[in-house]
Amino acid sequence: MSILNILRYPDARLHKIAKPVTIFDARLKKLVADMAETMYDAPGVGLAASQVDVHEQLVVIDTSETNTDLLVFINPEIIWSSPERKVYDEGCLSVPGIYDGVERAAEVKVRALDIDGNSFELHADGLLAVCVQHEMDHLIGKVFVEYLSPLKRNRIKTKMLKEERQEQYDKQRGRR
Repeated sequence: MSILNILRYPDARLHKIAKPVTIFDARLKKLVADMAETMYDAPGVGLAASQVDVHEQLVVIDTSETNTDLLVFINPEIIWSSPERKVYDEGCLSVPGIYDGVERAAEVKVRALDIDGNSFELHADGLLAVCVQHEMDHLIGKVFVEYLSPLKRNRIKTKMLKEERQEQYDKQRGRR
């Protein structure tokens, strides 16, 4: 298994639309394993393939405290969402260190394929519902900061670009 590079906002590749997975093979299983390892290492509770520059409809999520309940969603689709909405503080591995409130459906029902191509449905609420919606947004090229005001979004973009420049500078100087 390998730790994959996570794209950082405002990288344009985060806005690519993911294509459906059609082949369920060893490459896909390795990608799932690498994504899970990357998510746990970050640490995070969800990761979409788009975030690691693989533009396929694949999401891994584990909201357990022990990192023992990995869920894999391939070609996921929300087939029902509750009319009730809730605001949750969200963060993102592609926007490290930034958290803000986003309003989403309080509950969702998702249909997806597992690693072997078998269809399943899952009802999610609470943190899991937030994660499912957040990660599925990545598959359509949307990052959670796009739900925020233009002012907040611009401040975040400026901060992320400044941090990236500093990291590049430090690398050139052999500091990291």
